[in-house]
Amino acid sequence: MNGGHLPAAASDDLKSPLLPVVHNDEPLEKQTLGHHLRTIFTPKNCYIALGPLLCAVVCLCARLGGEDTTTAKNMLGVLVWMFAWWLTEAVPMPITSMSPLFLFPLFGITTADHVASSYMDDVISLVLGSFILALAVEHYNIHRRLALNITMVFCVEPLNAPVLLLGICATTAFVSMWMHNVAATVMMMPVATGILQRLPSSPSSSSEMVPPAVGKFCRAVVLGVIYSAVVGGMSTLTGTGVNLILVGMWKSYFPEADPISFSQWFFFGFPLALCLFVMLWGILCVLYCPKGSGKLLSPYLHKSHLRTELEMLGPMSFAEKMVLSVFGGLVVLWMTRNITDDIPGWGCIFNGRAGDGTVRVMMATLLFIIPNGIKKGEKLMDWGKCKKLPWNIVLLLGAGFAIADGVRTSGLAEVLSKGLVFLETAPYWAIAPTVCLIAASITEFTSNNATTTLLVPLLIEIAKNMQIHPLLLMVPGAIGSQFAFLLPTGTPSNVVGFTTGHIEIKDMIKTGLPLKIAGTAFLSVLMPTLGTYVFGSKGGV
Repeated sequence: MNGGHLPAAASDDLKSPLLPVVHNDEPLEKQTLGHHLRTIFTPKNCYIALGPLLCAVVCLCARLGGEDTTTAKNMLGVLVWMFAWWLTEAVPMPITSMSPLFLFPLFGITTADHVASSYMDDVISLVLGSFILALAVEHYNIHRRLALNITMVFCVEPLNAPVLLLGICATTAFVSMWMHNVAATVMMMPVATGILQRLPSSPSSSSEMVPPAVGKFCRAVVLGVIYSAVVGGMSTLTGTGVNLILVGMWKSYFPEADPISFSQWFFFGFPLALCLFVMLWGILCVLYCPKGSGKLLSPYLHKSHLRTELEMLGPMSFAEKMVLSVFGGLVVLWMTRNITDDIPGWGCIFNGRAGDGTVRVMMATLLFIIPNGIKKGEKLMDWGKCKKLPWNIVLLLGAGFAIADGVRTSGLAEVLSKGLVFLETAPYWAIAPTVCLIAASITEFTSNNATTTLLVPLLIEIAKNMQIHPLLLMVPGAIGSQFAFLLPTGTPSNVVGFTTGHIEIKDMIKTGLPLKIAGTAFLSVLMPTLGTYVFGSKGGV
């Protein structure tokens, strides 16, 4: 049995245990009452009890006002329960994300079938297909080949530090456009740090005198990767979970309205992301790429180094070409499903029944059909390679859709929106930046998805009372929740960059604060201008 461990194939054996057997080796004489109490009253178990306790307090003591608010009060209690578990991580996040499946029916918010439908719809299928394609790109090392090729283009001679930084940031933003920004950060950070490894280490660990410009450039690269992934993800629906939550809520609250398509969002999101990207690059160049830094870095970073790494990957294989072909076909189908009102896309052939998720899953399926050209009978992908699918993100999105639907159907959104009634008397040019700043502030302390899930339903009710198009408030709220630029815990991408050891919190604040202000300004200008044209949001729904 190979030292007591089952071989990999045994995991599919129905007779083998699904989980390893745990033996309690603690001597019986040590298992006293005090020992059992210490194992029960742990900080984590206290956090577990905190969720239902807060829920009970809200359900019994909260006064929401109005008639028959029992369901809304129960929904608020469930929200407090779930957010307590999310913030304390008392229960694994994917398990907390599944809690609406039993909490909603038990508290009389909705039926079991209705809440379960939130966990699998066109948006969720879009996410699953996106992750499968991302796994294929990662498996065949296409992201590394792409990064090296683009970086070589920007690695001019003599070395220009701002231009090289532009290449690294642009590559990360491009990759993040087509897969989740966290996945893009995880994939691109090793590529970026691999380039930085050619630079001398810090003075404390090396006898060589290290120029300050080297340390500054390292900080610029790491900050550029984590922020470029966020900015690039804003430009497409698949780049971040927040955009998908927004689309799902729009579909849930306004089922009769036209859904937000991939191309429609791209025509608004890409110009916004481009403005933010240029601002990000400018901030990094001013703060971390002083004049003459390229001359100091040139002995360590040379085009021949990148060329050597690219040659080690060898020529592009048949499998890589097929994955890129599938990817290219997917982008074309996405952009042509709905073109304009005058020029209908291929979606009209199916009378609008096919969505972006339909295309994504169809193209992902091709990966399991096309041979990889390496071994007879092997395909580009098999289910074994899909075991790394991030189900935690899928379940989190499902929970977001379930919460949004519960907040709407229970009447809680209408009750809570009264607390923001002061916004109804303000002009729109003042509301958009206010909403964006509120979301951008909350998201520093909670997840982007949680901020969007909580805030957007309230903005919908405010938009209804103001008699303006809901997207004029929904989009600033959703995009503002992605401006988590100040703290390492703001997003998983920030954590990935912070753990490299190249940046500190003061670096994030110094770069993130002007970027957050610029993002709010760009959004406040683009939403009432370009946004009204792209989304047709000149009047109410």
